[in-house]
Amino acid sequence: MQVKAKKSLGQNFLRDEKIIDRIIESADLSSDDVVLEVGPGEGVLTEKLAKVCKKVIAVELDDRLIDPLRNKLRNNGNVEVIHGDILKLRIKDVISQQPSVIEYKVVANLPYYITSPILRHFLENEIAPQEMIVMVQKEVAERIVAKLGQMSILAVSVQYYAEAEYLFTVPKESFEPAPKVESAVISIKTLKQESIKTKEETKKFFRIVKAGFSAKRKTLVNNLANSLHKDKKEIESIISEMGFLPTVRAQELSVEDWKKIAKIISHQ
Repeated sequence: MQVKAKKSLGQNFLRDEKIIDRIIESADLSSDDVVLEVGPGEGVLTEKLAKVCKKVIAVELDDRLIDPLRNKLRNNGNVEVIHGDILKLRIKDVISQQPSVIEYKVVANLPYYITSPILRHFLENEIAPQEMIVMVQKEVAERIVAKLGQMSILAVSVQYYAEAEYLFTVPKESFEPAPKVESAVISIKTLKQESIKTKEETKKFFRIVKAGFSAKRKTLVNNLANSLHKDKKEIESIISEMGFLPTVRAQELSVEDWKKIAKIISHQ
């Protein structure tokens, strides 16, 4: 099945068998696993997923690919191809028609232009996946798994909900057409839901994180005071109590640090 890649959908079809095998291996799938694949494209990964797991639900937006996909996978009784936009679909409806929630994994070569919205869609979902093994742009992968000193809103957003790990780099030549950037496969293991706060607390948390990162060149104290309309000395006092210097910047804080700051500011 050969379909010309659509630039508007950020399509780069994975053709490297070795990389596909490494993705499958990294997902550590069993015959009990249900896998949701976003953007199956030509179905090369889908076909291999179907051999090692209980069910594959492949969600494809490009209408040109639906019939060829269904035709290619017609002998795989455990594959369901859904024509739709993953960002507009209710995950609960996609995963199970049963009233009880089932566990699932996401394995996908994500469209790079909407990587962040897709990750957020899953991580914030009422039934988040156990794990995501996803291919993203290498630069984005590095930002997601960033440590102290290199943190960003994206890193905090993912690490608030999950443990992220950089698995391996994927060269441009593995795709058709070859993208302009290198790619990487990462693992995102969702944290136990009891560690995630209520929707209201989460909303407050991210409001403060966004305020902290509002101006890259400014200190955390200045950003929080300006964006939250707080007294600067008050913010300095909070930062000092946490053991940080007044010159600390947002990228130097861990998710746990942000949780503490959010808790203090929210209760004032």
